[in-house]
Amino acid sequence: MSTNIPNKENIRIATVDIGGTCIKSGLWEDGTVKDIREQDTEAHRGGAHVMEKVLKILDGYHNFQAIGISSAGQVDTEKGMILYANENIPGYTGTRIREMIENKFHVPAAVLNDVNSAALGEARYGAGKGHDNFLCLTYGTGVGGAIVMGGQVYVGSGYSAGEFGGIVTHPEDRNPALDMFSGCYERYASTTALVQRVRSRFPELNNGREIFARLGDSGVRELITEWIAEIVCGLISLTHIFNPSLIILGGGVMEQEYVIGEVRRMLQTQLIPSFLNVEILPAALGNVAGMLGAAEAALKEYEKRKEQSKS
Repeated sequence: MSTNIPNKENIRIATVDIGGTCIKSGLWEDGTVKDIREQDTEAHRGGAHVMEKVLKILDGYHNFQAIGISSAGQVDTEKGMILYANENIPGYTGTRIREMIENKFHVPAAVLNDVNSAALGEARYGAGKGHDNFLCLTYGTGVGGAIVMGGQVYVGSGYSAGEFGGIVTHPEDRNPALDMFSGCYERYASTTALVQRVRSRFPELNNGREIFARLGDSGVRELITEWIAEIVCGLISLTHIFNPSLIILGGGVMEQEYVIGEVRRMLQTQLIPSFLNVEILPAALGNVAGMLGAAEAALKEYEKRKEQSKS
């Protein structure tokens, strides 16, 4: 994957994307992420085990000058630690990733939330190239979000901005004492929500791939359309709040042309006319977006430390 990043010093950056299901890694050099590898996260074994795997993965790459980490969870980018992670990776909250990595490899490291990393990758080299201000949402197990302003990812006062999955879209179902995300966007618009919706009537369909293979079935198509309406419900509010020129939609399910087409069609009928300039695009970089964004952040960290060493 070409990135067109200037690399006058022949800098090599090891980059790792830690997801709940798999860990992807690669080596950025001369504008390309190569030697891409992937293995199961084994997240159920906990944060300490995940970090053991990450360190072992990094051991497999050589002669790099910086390390970029994209990770699930809320990330304090200044300290390079996990502020909060849900039960998908038990015991991950509080993990000091940057400290662990820099102590072992003695090179600068940057740590970002996975959706922020993907947005940074898309901003530099993907669907967001040429746009200084846009939103990025990913639909999978939940709904992740990122805000790009002035070409930079906006992280908020507590490094957690862009938690779009927490938008309340169904207040009648809200019960935070039992479920903090009850009534919230991700309970209805995620790929998980789609699968649950479809399986209630078609129990033989277990994932997005199987569901969209049955798009010609009018019953399945009806349920998919209802789910797309939930996606649009959140996008209406986000468009009216941020007035972005672009919204990028990521996640495997957004590779379906039918989904993107219907989102565009439905959204255009429900916006104030002065907001109709918003463009909806699928993410362009696929599963390397997070690694590209993490490499970009690591490159900046490397350059910052180099300047500090001169002063």
